[in-house]
Amino acid sequence: MKKILITGGAGFIGSHVVRLFVNKYPDYMIYNLDKLTYAGNLENLKDIDKKPNYKFVLSDIKNGESMLELFKKEQFEGVIHLAAESHVDRSISHPTEFVMTNVIGTVNLLNAAKFIWNGNWEGKLFYHVSTDEVYGTLGKTGFFTEETAYDPHSPYSASKASSDHFVRAYHDTYGLPSIVSNCSNNYGPNQFPEKLIPLFINNICHNKPLPVYGKGYNVRDWLYVVDHAAAIDLIYHTGNKGETFNIGGNNEWRNIDLIKLLCKITDKKLGREPHTSEKLITYVTDRAGHDLRYAIDSFKLQKEFGWKPSLRFEEGLEKTVKWYLNNQGWLNNVTSGNYQKYYQEMYGNR
Repeated sequence: MKKILITGGAGFIGSHVVRLFVNKYPDYMIYNLDKLTYAGNLENLKDIDKKPNYKFVLSDIKNGESMLELFKKEQFEGVIHLAAESHVDRSISHPTEFVMTNVIGTVNLLNAAKFIWNGNWEGKLFYHVSTDEVYGTLGKTGFFTEETAYDPHSPYSASKASSDHFVRAYHDTYGLPSIVSNCSNNYGPNQFPEKLIPLFINNICHNKPLPVYGKGYNVRDWLYVVDHAAAIDLIYHTGNKGETFNIGGNNEWRNIDLIKLLCKITDKKLGREPHTSEKLITYVTDRAGHDLRYAIDSFKLQKEFGWKPSLRFEEGLEKTVKWYLNNQGWLNNVTSGNYQKYYQEMYGNR
């Protein structure tokens, strides 16, 4: 069986990629490597954890020795690397953690792949999943393309930019077969509620304030996570080595407009009067280095592979709200304990 290592596979995007590959490719052996930090949750994969072509590996990409031993033992033919610290607020509070995981962890995986594959590149691929935040910020017009210069503004985006550069450097210096993709904001089931959409759904359910940075005018391009997983599948199997692909939803929303739509959908599903939850909106001090606008041009991906988002945003958001309301047990489990301390640290004093 073809052996593929997916890092961060118990996390939000990773779990959707793992599920897709396990179900779609029964002749692949999928290894899910995850440290199971606060954002990694094996409950995300309980529907496939008994499948014969799935194996979970508890490990930390920051441990270079462990990564090398794992590669020696399993002889992976492919890597889809999603493991990362990903929340901007956390990166502002704890930047070194982002350097260690996102930069050093990526280099550890690259070194292990380089050593084990040892120039035998046929059938091998290191696919690095990154973010549009590496490009910095846009004004009111224009889009990020694959040729846009990097201009990161937060410790998170700086760490991801650095890891992207290392992947490309290993391709150019050693010939390591690699691909990088940069994606816009994802939303959907199983996202840890530090990110905007699940955070606000959870707060609406409990009648807690909805903390909006600044005036809420920051613009983001949103993509349903299942569509991102489908794009990763296409790129992994058909993308040319050494290339970069941008993945976007062609779906820009100001934060405040998205939040009001989220309030409307959630109120309706909870049987509340219209505009009930909008009263919970609370404007807080803006995030340091907060980029104004992200927007992805995914024309290359659409032209080469015929990929496009499968859902309109309103439809995807309704499905997402419905999932969180129907999975209160999951939400309660991930928001207990350490998360409460984190929430207070991030938002309690704003």
